[in-house]
Amino acid sequence: MKLKLHLALILTLLLGGVATVEAQTQKWAASWAASAHGPYPSGNASAQPVLDFAIESAETGANDQSFRLIVRPTLWGKRVRLRFSNAFGTRAVTFDDVFVGLQSSAGNVAAGTNTRVLFGGKPNLTIPPGQVVFSDAVNLSFVKNADDALLTGRKLAVSFHVVGNSGPMTWHAKALQTSYLSAPRTGSHVNEDSDSRFPYSTTSWFFLDVVEVMAPADAFVVACFGDSITDGTLSTLNGDDRWPDVLAQRLRAAYGNRVAVINAGIGGNQIIGPAKYSPTAPVPGGPSALDRLERDVLSLGGVTHIIWLEGINDLSRGASAEAVIAGMQEVVKRVRARKIKIIGATITSGLGNNGNAGTAEVNERRQTINRFIRTSGLFDGVADFDAATVDAKTEALRAEFQPNSTVGGAGDKLHPNRAGYQAMANAIDLKLLLPTGKKK
Repeated sequence: MKLKLHLALILTLLLGGVATVEAQTQKWAASWAASAHGPYPSGNASAQPVLDFAIESAETGANDQSFRLIVRPTLWGKRVRLRFSNAFGTRAVTFDDVFVGLQSSAGNVAAGTNTRVLFGGKPNLTIPPGQVVFSDAVNLSFVKNADDALLTGRKLAVSFHVVGNSGPMTWHAKALQTSYLSAPRTGSHVNEDSDSRFPYSTTSWFFLDVVEVMAPADAFVVACFGDSITDGTLSTLNGDDRWPDVLAQRLRAAYGNRVAVINAGIGGNQIIGPAKYSPTAPVPGGPSALDRLERDVLSLGGVTHIIWLEGINDLSRGASAEAVIAGMQEVVKRVRARKIKIIGATITSGLGNNGNAGTAEVNERRQTINRFIRTSGLFDGVADFDAATVDAKTEALRAEFQPNSTVGGAGDKLHPNRAGYQAMANAIDLKLLLPTGKKK
């Protein structure tokens, strides 16, 4: 009897030691994110189909129907957890089925990979208005080796069923990624591999705002914080060629599967405006960078660096260069308090755009801010996106960076296209993003 007790004690100590070692050698790291910015349909979607048949009204939201969202992790792990958001809902929303699997094509899930997600050990989840909730950890059986090069670029299909009416839906409008919805009042189809019950498509993400993976302790996460130019306006639909995507490719080539790049951009976002934001009085660009910094960046696992490109929307709405700079200083202060490095990106030109961003007066204020970013020493480094994209003769966006890569056409002289985003990402000195322990 004593021998059995001793063996049991030894086994307990050993298992406890293993758990301690795992806790010391692994951590949760954000692998994908999409900043929720308001209730549907407020926002700036790109190439969005008419959703009247899939979503009957903004007030009632989803109605006993299933969503299948397609997302691309930039860091792989054998275990994941998902964060769902009702940040801009006005009533509680309930999901009774949530699954995650490997996308095979369109809205189809690779056979044998669709796995149920639990919340506190239960399959159902109710999120009060204004709240976000993480799932339990989920083992991805199809990930045998997180470093497998064949996983690079593959996407997850996250499926969930909304019980009854959701009310106003928290969303990210400009996904530039096709996802899928079932018809209203058709029940749960999330455990089905086929996309046959998901006839409607959308280029937005709803409710889901973060995917984190259990990663090695030395993994690092770069958050790209900003407005529509970070969100990817005019990039290729389903092409994953926004500047954060191209940066992720460069970093993965340098450091392998130990770095994630998340996109915390929102089309129309401002640094210091709007002064007030609420779900009942939304603004397309969402809450200000000052207001959303904690939820969209600082609360995410493993963030070590931020690259911040923002300000043109403030200037377009009449903000002074001094007010924008003061907002930048406040954000940097908050970031530094968390011991996170922040890289300042110069604001790209909108000269010639048919909106306020295209005026000479806004361009003059933009250049004042860029001089501050380059020379003040406020930031831990500078990504000179303006120098990488501007035509020195005209001070406008270079001609080859203007044609619209999303839907075709001439572009708007404000948002770069695929080629422009590549130039921006390639202008970033990777030495600014050195992981802990690496030497220059």
